[in-house]
Amino acid sequence: MVSYLKETASQTGGPYVHIGLIPRQAGFDIFQNNFTNVVAPPGVPGERIIIEGQVLDGIGAQVKDALLEIWQADAKGRYSHPHDGGVNPDFRGWARTGTDFKTGFYRFETIKPGAIADAGGFWQGRAMAPHVTLWIAARGINIGLHTRAYFADEAEANAKDPVLNLVENPDRRKTLIAERSVRDGATVYRFDIRLQGAGETVFFDA
Repeated sequence: MVSYLKETASQTGGPYVHIGLIPRQAGFDIFQNNFTNVVAPPGVPGERIIIEGQVLDGIGAQVKDALLEIWQADAKGRYSHPHDGGVNPDFRGWARTGTDFKTGFYRFETIKPGAIADAGGFWQGRAMAPHVTLWIAARGINIGLHTRAYFADEAEANAKDPVLNLVENPDRRKTLIAERSVRDGATVYRFDIRLQGAGETVFFDA
């Protein structure tokens, strides 16, 4: 007779994620080196931009304790990876932050990524449009959510992007587009993430 172990109980990501992953935002100074919201410090080549927005729940209320991580290529479309050489050593290509406990907004300081070549041939030679990948965790989310933010001023590249075109409904594709503006001399892309309900952001399998 086969005996099976009971499934381990699960728990949604709660406030503890801030203490362990972005402790300074939670009021704890426990690490000598803390991850920040800066993907590319000054001196890394490329157009400097800010990506910011809110995380909203099913009724449109702000989620003020969400955790977000970002991955992206550099201005030439190369990742900070040993197999994708030539990247500026100061370009980490990754950052972590949380939505502000008071305002509900998140913010990443970075450079605009370039188009990414299909070096492996997976997309039959089609380049991917400039984009960033985001991962979101929060209370009520058992498994982190993955999505992408494309840039509104890259309409031609977006129209050819093989991943964006996997989303058949044009209205759903719009949930992956970050709108560009200029504020106080800085280029800002606004990207709100809606977890469910009307206008829900498209999320991808990891």
